Amino acid sequence: MTATELFLFILGTFRLTRLLMYDAITSFLRKPFHEITEETLPDGTVQSFLHIKGSGLRHWIGELLSCYWCTGIWCAAILYIGDMLYPVLFQPLLIILAIAGGASLVEWAMEKVDA
Repeated sequence: MTATELFLFILGTFRLTRLLMYDAITSFLRKPFHEITEETLPDGTVQSFLHIKGSGLRHWIGELLSCYWCTGIWCAAILYIGDMLYPVLFQPLLIILAIAGGASLVEWAMEKVDA
């Protein structure tokens, strides 16, 4: 693996992990495993709490989707193994995710500069 390929995998894994864990567009994937409750604190602020639903496999998937590091390892494995077995499908996907991951890091940096 070249340094460029490793960099693409790092950015692609970063973006896929964030897509699965945090983006609103994939909330339907998390909904069967997570329940979000909100509680108003004494100072008036509202705090959200994540509760993992179910037991067995359902609970395991819920735990996985609530752990950034755990989900990241699985995303990296899926992208790498997919690229090894089906490069025609996974290389374009990896490049798209890497571009989106790089763009999100640039956006984050611009927010810091503008603040």
